[in-house]
Amino acid sequence: MNAIITSPITNDIINNAYSYTRFNKLTEELLEKGEVTNHENSESNLNYTKLNLQRTHRWDKRGQILPEVKAIVEAIERPQIWLVITEGWCGDSAQILPFINKMAELNPNIALKVILRDEHPEIIDQFLTDGKSRSIPKVVILDSETLEVLGSWGPRPIEVQKKYLSEKRNPAVGPKEASKNLHTFYAKDKGSTSQQEFAAQLSI
Repeated sequence: MNAIITSPITNDIINNAYSYTRFNKLTEELLEKGEVTNHENSESNLNYTKLNLQRTHRWDKRGQILPEVKAIVEAIERPQIWLVITEGWCGDSAQILPFINKMAELNPNIALKVILRDEHPEIIDQFLTDGKSRSIPKVVILDSETLEVLGSWGPRPIEVQKKYLSEKRNPAVGPKEASKNLHTFYAKDKGSTSQQEFAAQLSI
């Protein structure tokens, strides 16, 4: 993993971050008021948020961690914080974060924390996709004691990202169909690819 020498992630950021449960509860509470996490309360963002909560609850209930991934996570001895950068309306997050949470729950040396991207531009800007995009979710792996950045992953598995971007730019497919294909993949894959790729980033 490539360590990042300077980081805006501080103890205050970590201490004020959400737990996985609290992040989902916040998203639900805001939706009940007709709001989303970054307060860009468009009809589309509200619809995305509602759908994401349904997907999150489904994976919380049905999602399974692969045995080989379980073994990798349980072997981690160095205390870590997995800091997730996301928003409640993010469709990829709803398909990935439940599995990251299930992985974190396997090992007491791992603490999962969640922050909102648009509340922390100085942090997401350190973890841009392709050096230019604030794509989410991003999972930043930190040493619990020093907050040294051990690695990062996201917003999607690499090959999935390539296919999605290719289809999105293809006039014969377009963004809407590309997004549909993306979520069809997630439904069929059941978190396997995301688990395996993220597990490969872990420092044991």
